[in-house]
Amino acid sequence: QVQLVESGGGLAQPGGSLRLSCAASGFTFSNTPMSWARQAPGKGLEWVSNIERDGSGTYYADSVKGRFTISRDNAKNTVYLQMNSLKPEDTAVYYCVRITNRDNYWGQGTQVTVSS
Repeated sequence: QVQLVESGGGLAQPGGSLRLSCAASGFTFSNTPMSWARQAPGKGLEWVSNIERDGSGTYYADSVKGRFTISRDNAKNTVYLQMNSLKPEDTAVYYCVRITNRDNYWGQGTQVTVSS
């Protein structure tokens, strides 16, 4: 019953911005940390960002720190990833991930392409 649906991906120019959204359902959203991960062409999976249950604590990979911002709205069961100052290296499929002690749940992903 867990559902994670990403949206907001697309084509952006270098230096541009995109905001990704992840709509969650099928579980108590506020009880679990949430994360974003990405898979770039020819590269392994990279953990991009995570946010604590109440939104008070966040983590960012060094590659996106200072450019990306994760946030959540527990009333709307939604987690966001604001991506600014985009680089071609940010091109990837971005996944929303629900973190639990027993397993992780993944969305289908949304494509982000950064190109001039």
